[in-house]
Amino acid sequence: MNKSNYQRQIVDYFKRNLAKGYTMESLRWALVNQGYSKVVVEKAIEETTRELAAQAPILKEKPEIKYQLIDEDNKPVNIKKPWWKKIFGI
Repeated sequence: MNKSNYQRQIVDYFKRNLAKGYTMESLRWALVNQGYSKVVVEKAIEETTRELAAQAPILKEKPEIKYQLIDEDNKPVNIKKPWWKKIFGI
């Protein structure tokens, strides 16, 4: 088995188990405790992180969270700013 295929198997191992909910840290130490080289495991983690980052969606803008208080009659409640917030521009 060549080196790149060996590395690929470890990367696939990380991806499968991360999808199952395991943490990267727990997977790292599981492999090291089974006798895998720390260097090989760290390189596989870097590759896994790169591949997962490339698959992640790119957010075009920050989501804006809006909220509104509603009274018992389902009518919006207007809250006035305290005087000190008006003065200091908060």
